[in-house]
Amino acid sequence: MAASSLFEVRFKLRPTVREIQRAERATESTVTAVRRTGRYPRAAQVLALALQFQEMIDSGEVRDYADLARLGCVSRERISQIMMLVWLAPDIQKAVLRLPPSGRAPFSEAALRRIAKIVRWDEQRLEWQRLAGCPEPSAYSHFPDSPIWCNVVKNDNR
Repeated sequence: MAASSLFEVRFKLRPTVREIQRAERATESTVTAVRRTGRYPRAAQVLALALQFQEMIDSGEVRDYADLARLGCVSRERISQIMMLVWLAPDIQKAVLRLPPSGRAPFSEAALRRIAKIVRWDEQRLEWQRLAGCPEPSAYSHFPDSPIWCNVVKNDNR
């Protein structure tokens, strides 16, 4: 009777992540094309997010920062940090958003937030020029080939 109580159970386990059939690897030309285009700098991505969030608040899609935090699964403090970037002068926002998709900007999001805390736009522009390593404002006409982030328009004041 002991010999007849033995039995064998067979079943198939779900495949592990490594065993899942993946699509064929990208060809070398596809990989190099992706590398050439790159990603937009993190500071530009976060600024674009802040502008989108502000539009959502203005349109009534969300009520406040707390709603945004719940939707984005982040803290209200992080939303406040992100939203600080909408305080930047419009020309600085434009320059940041126009950065090429090279992956890294010559400045961080935290550095942009420090500039955004400055109330006067003309003072923001001076800090922006220091941050971006731009030539003096009077020298702009002599440097038409300066990087896009140095082409800050100086005629909008609060």
